[in-house]
Amino acid sequence: MLADHERATAKKARASWQMFTIMAEFIEATEYLSEIRPAVSIYGSARIKPKSPFYKLTMTIARKFSDNGFAVISGGGPGIMEAANKGAHGGASPTVGLNIELPHEQKGNQYQDISLRFRHFFTRKVTFVKNSDAFVIMPGGFGTLDELSEVLTLIQTQKSRQVPVILVGTEFWTGLLDWVRSTMLPMGLIGEKDLDLVKVIDDPDEILKAVFAFYDGRIEPESETSEKMFYL
Repeated sequence: MLADHERATAKKARASWQMFTIMAEFIEATEYLSEIRPAVSIYGSARIKPKSPFYKLTMTIARKFSDNGFAVISGGGPGIMEAANKGAHGGASPTVGLNIELPHEQKGNQYQDISLRFRHFFTRKVTFVKNSDAFVIMPGGFGTLDELSEVLTLIQTQKSRQVPVILVGTEFWTGLLDWVRSTMLPMGLIGEKDLDLVKVIDDPDEILKAVFAFYDGRIEPESETSEKMFYL
């Protein structure tokens, strides 16, 4: 027995409409990004300022990937996301922003060749994973840790193909990795081989080499003068 039929009907209508918005986000992402390959996603904090060494390092990493044939995908906002799009913007490959609607922090940056907007975090996360051939994780907060752990979980459980996951910032990540090795591993919460799912590399050239080495030459680098391609 329903105490309020009109209220129940309204709630069902809202839930049904929400399902359509979720479907629309998946469809739009597939339409715009299905041929953006290969691609690397760069995660990191929205709060890191342009004067930060990590901002400048992110720009360098993004430009190297772009000039070597990788589309660069970020969350589309400020901080590390802006640095990723900005670094890749002048390169040979498209730069993509997967923007999320938030009451605070998120404001789209101007360096996106392709800009998508999401209302739902999980559709945005699926889009990142589905379209990325490598992940570069810069320093960040809860959101960055969430994205990192989700990628590792999907790979660990074989719900996603294995791709390179590279942490940048040895000093930043050492404490977390030490805890994983000293606490999680002895308790049997992860396996020894799970430690191999990530690499810590700070040098931009070595990061690029690690991704190419993972794919064993299956993705050929493009010259720095390659014409930028758009798949719209």
